[in-house]
Amino acid sequence: MLLGQAESGKSTLQKQFQLYYASHTLEHERPSWRPIVFFNILKAVRMILAEIDYEFPLPRGPIGVAPSISGSTSGSSSSGGRPDPAWSHELAQLRTKLLPLVASEDALASELSGGVSVTGGRTGVFVRAGWQTLVTPSRSWPMPADMRAAASRPTPVTNIVAQTLAALHEEVTALWRHPGVRYLLSGNKLHLEEYAAHFLDDIQRVSLPDYLPTAEDILHVRLQTLGVTEHTFDIDMAGSLYTWLLYDVGGARAQRHVWVPYFEDATAIIFLAPISAFDQYLEEDPRTNRIDDSLQLFTAICSNKLLQKAALVLMLNKTDILRKKLKAGIKVRKFISSYGDRPNSYEEVSEYFRAHFIQVHHRKDISHRPLYLHFTSMIDIKATQSIIINVNEAIMRSHLTSIGLA
Repeated sequence: MLLGQAESGKSTLQKQFQLYYASHTLEHERPSWRPIVFFNILKAVRMILAEIDYEFPLPRGPIGVAPSISGSTSGSSSSGGRPDPAWSHELAQLRTKLLPLVASEDALASELSGGVSVTGGRTGVFVRAGWQTLVTPSRSWPMPADMRAAASRPTPVTNIVAQTLAALHEEVTALWRHPGVRYLLSGNKLHLEEYAAHFLDDIQRVSLPDYLPTAEDILHVRLQTLGVTEHTFDIDMAGSLYTWLLYDVGGARAQRHVWVPYFEDATAIIFLAPISAFDQYLEEDPRTNRIDDSLQLFTAICSNKLLQKAALVLMLNKTDILRKKLKAGIKVRKFISSYGDRPNSYEEVSEYFRAHFIQVHHRKDISHRPLYLHFTSMIDIKATQSIIINVNEAIMRSHLTSIGLA
C-alpha cells in the first residue's frame, strides 16, 4: 500500500512502478494523458490570473492608453524590486485574451472525472477505481478494446482546448514570463502546484497539434485520487515471477477511513512524506502544517495493530523541491519554530526531518520492525527506479522471513 497525505507523491510513485515493470502499458496510454496535461495547464493559468487580479487590480478613474504587448513575452520591467504601474494594464490585456482558454477548465474536468466533484463543489480531475481503467488497466479492471480506443480518441472538449491552447500559446508564455508574475513567485505570493513550471516552461511543445505526453510529462501531472485504486505488476525476482498488487489511496483526511479494510492483508507499507511541505498547510485544515500532519499520520501507521506484520518503507519525498525552496531563501524556522537557529541548508534540514521520523518509528512502532528509509524525488526516473529495486528486495526479504523461508 502507498500511504501518505494528499500530494505526497503516491500516484507518481505508482507511475514509476509502472514505468519500470510495465513500460509498454505506459507507452500505450500516452494519448489518454494528453487531456490531463491540458487540464493541469488550464488550472495553472487560472491560478495565476486569479492572483494577479488580486495583486494588480486596474486603477479606478480615467486611465491613459495601455501599453501594447502584442508579440511581447517580457512586459515592462520594474525598478528597485517594486511593482511597475504598467503591469496592471499589461496583465489585464493578457487576462482578456486568455479567458477563452480558462473558461474550458470546468468542462474538461467534468468530462475527465465523469461529473465527480468533492465537498464544496471544487473542480478537479479525480482518479477513482472505475475511472482509473481509462489510464491504468489492471487485472481487476480489464479494459475492453473499444474502451481503450475511446480513451485514446480526443473528445470534443479536448479538441476545443487543444485548438485554443495552440492559438494562445504565445499569450500563455507572455503571462508566465511576465515580470509581474515573476515578482509574485519570488515574493512567495503566488503558490502554484508543483507541476506548473514543467508545463508552462515548455508550452510551445505541449501546444503542438501532434503532441503526446512523454514519460516525464506523465510523472509531472497532478491527479487527485479518490478512494483506493489497485494496480497489478508481474515482477521477476531471481527467476521467480511474483504478482504484486499495488494500492494507491486518496490522502486527504476525509479519504483516510477507506484505507483500513486493506490493512490486514498488506504485505508492505510504503509511506511517503513530502519534506518540501514545511511551508504549507493542509487544504482541509489551514491550521495544520503538512510536516506535522505527516508525522501524526506516520505515528498512526506505526502503532496500528493491523499493520504490525507489514514491512515498513519510509520515503522522505520531494527533495528536489526542498532544495529549490531553501536556495530561494525560504526559512524553515519561520514555519517550524522547533527548528530554531540551525543552518538553513539542505543537509541540516533533511537530517532534522529524518531524525523526527526515525524517532516516531523508534517510539511508536509496536512490532519493532526494521525501517527502510530513503530520500526521494519521484520525478527523477533513474534514482527512483534504483530505489524501487532496493525496496522490492527488502519487502521480499521481509515477506520470506515472515513465512519462515529466510
